[in-house]
Amino acid sequence: MQHLEPDRLVLLALSEEHEDSVEADHLRHCAGCRLELDTLRDVAELGAETHGLHDLPAPPERIWQAIEAGITPAPPVDLGERRDRPRRARPRWLMPTIAAAAAAAAAVVAVAGTAVVIRFAGRPPAEQVTARATLSPLPTVPAAAGGDARVVRGGELRIDVRNLPLTTGFRQVWLIDPDDLTKMIALGNLTAGTEVVLPVPPGTDLNRFRLVDVSDEAYDGDATHSGHSLLRGILTS
Repeated sequence: MQHLEPDRLVLLALSEEHEDSVEADHLRHCAGCRLELDTLRDVAELGAETHGLHDLPAPPERIWQAIEAGITPAPPVDLGERRDRPRRARPRWLMPTIAAAAAAAAAVVAVAGTAVVIRFAGRPPAEQVTARATLSPLPTVPAAAGGDARVVRGGELRIDVRNLPLTTGFRQVWLIDPDDLTKMIALGNLTAGTEVVLPVPPGTDLNRFRLVDVSDEAYDGDATHSGHSLLRGILTS
């Protein structure tokens, strides 16, 4: 089924003329022409609503190119009594209408882009994780216990634990050399919460001290490891 000429659809969309019986019958049976006509009517209505927007920026050249490509006349179609009808020139006032619609669209895009920039400008930068570890319970600890640790750029260890057994002492976080378990660095204590951020001493070699250990410590004044580990995990990049 051949389609109505684009120029004719524009005129019908602008209500400058009414379709004749042949066109009306064609529109009843051609979904493509009906959709194009409805779309053109929407554009015309949008343009009519934006005549007062004189201060909007001119639309980019690519919008004009898209408009011109969309309204380029198609070859004449054979619709019986319309075969010899002379083609009418496109009304000059249509272009200001389309221009207003295009300018409105450009303004909407600009405002939306500005809103996105403002929305994200106030957000803190995403943390850059340089290493992470999954903390698993040791055999003497309930299997539901566990946690995660990650080293972020800037020299911090962020550790999150869960379901640790009750203790009468406190929990300490360590970095240990897995090749020599006697070599370790105490980072700090876990507080009552489940997540804590601890500074990593400057110059710490995380390729060597890559074992994260959470221990159960007593209030006995001894600063060394108690030997009672709860969770452990290896840092990997």
